[in-house]
Amino acid sequence: MARFEFMPTRLAGAQVVQRRRIDDERGFLSRMYCHDEFLAAGVTSTLAQINHTLTRRRGTVRGMHFQWPPHGEVKLVSCIRGEVFDVAVDVRKGSPTFLAWHGEVLSAANERSLLIPEGFAHGFQTLVDDSELIYLHTARYEPAAEGALNALDPQLAIAWPLPVGEMSPRDRQAAMLSDAFDGIGQ
Repeated sequence: MARFEFMPTRLAGAQVVQRRRIDDERGFLSRMYCHDEFLAAGVTSTLAQINHTLTRRRGTVRGMHFQWPPHGEVKLVSCIRGEVFDVAVDVRKGSPTFLAWHGEVLSAANERSLLIPEGFAHGFQTLVDDSELIYLHTARYEPAAEGALNALDPQLAIAWPLPVGEMSPRDRQAAMLSDAFDGIGQ
């Protein structure tokens, strides 16, 4: 029995992943990742790092982060407590959807994940207090390769569902897009 349903978005490579859990009188089992099923869906990279975040306040925005090549990564983002609006922005040089974004509500209740390929920036907004995410990464974090877009950039025009509350100083001070940014080469 397949434990995941992979649903494409309008951004090539970005997919919504619906987990299928098994329930019984004791509770449930929900598989977060299966190498064979992800491989069959076209994800050929293996996991290198798993991160867990807690964001305390509703309306907080984290992101939009990416890593420059050769440290690009695939991310699988899942919400295990609370609810977030998770966003991927296509920053692939020459992509027909360059700078387009896809947002997806992820929650503990809906058991959805967002699969974000290399060449995308990622961020989210908490929709409720005390939201926790698990990120599976195919590359380890490389501080010197970190890039960021400003989540409030009018050129991106991300439709955050709530008024933007807290942001880290680093995220708030990320540069706005300019003509000099032509994307990430693969």
